Amino acid sequence: MSGVVRADASALTASEVIRRNAVTVRGPEGAPALVFAHGYGTNQTTWARVADAFVADHRVILFDYVGSGDSDLAAYDERRYDSYDGYATDLIEVLDAVGAAQVTLVAHSASGMIGALASLRRPELFARIIMVCPSPRYVDDDGYVGGFSRADVLGLIDAIDANQPSWAASLAPAVTARDDRPEVADRVRQLFAATPQRVAKHFARVVFLSDVRSRLPEIHVPCVILQSSGDIICPPHIGAYLRDRIPNATLVPLNSSGHFVHLTEPELIVDQIRAAL
Repeated sequence: MSGVVRADASALTASEVIRRNAVTVRGPEGAPALVFAHGYGTNQTTWARVADAFVADHRVILFDYVGSGDSDLAAYDERRYDSYDGYATDLIEVLDAVGAAQVTLVAHSASGMIGALASLRRPELFARIIMVCPSPRYVDDDGYVGGFSRADVLGLIDAIDANQPSWAASLAPAVTARDDRPEVADRVRQLFAATPQRVAKHFARVVFLSDVRSRLPEIHVPCVILQSSGDIICPPHIGAYLRDRIPNATLVPLNSSGHFVHLTEPELIVDQIRAAL
């Protein structure tokens, strides 16, 4: 894309979208499509072990949101990505670029709500959404416990600004929550630290201050919510909150720890995806 930021999505060709979002397509042509969407501070590589399990019988699609992984960093525009809507547009454009429809979207963390918003705009693209540790709002509100105060979120953003490597090193073991898997904590640390600081700060503000609660009753695509029992980012009661407000939702509690179950226990996530298909 020659480093040019284009605000008009319609100006992009399919090949430009594929380059911009570092789209990877594997598996047999014409097979059911399975799309993996990463969460904050990571990229498509976090899905590698899970995605590998489906390549033989699915068209597996992975991508990086603009600002993450191998995406075109020059295309990162704070105006476009100032809400989940910009990321939902990325997802829609990726699906259109590869000619996918009626996909199963497997969405980690913030991508659960990003995928839900995309389904409101283009419901024909989605057969179902499998959300892994999603949350509609992270900040506490009257009668609602999201797990963070606004001061917590602003402190997190300040910590990225002050010393991103130190922030990554302290946060990664807390969110993976598996002392027996230090290699996973180290990988998450590396991903957090490698995210461009400009993106890390802005995306954090968007994710942690977003509120999708009012849109939940509008989501009619079938949703499966995989909820880790030991997740400090998305407390366990959030899964039940979503199940009770999304019209066609199923909650599957996972006997697991941390926010990155697809990294710490990929076989568990593979089994749950197969059960949902």
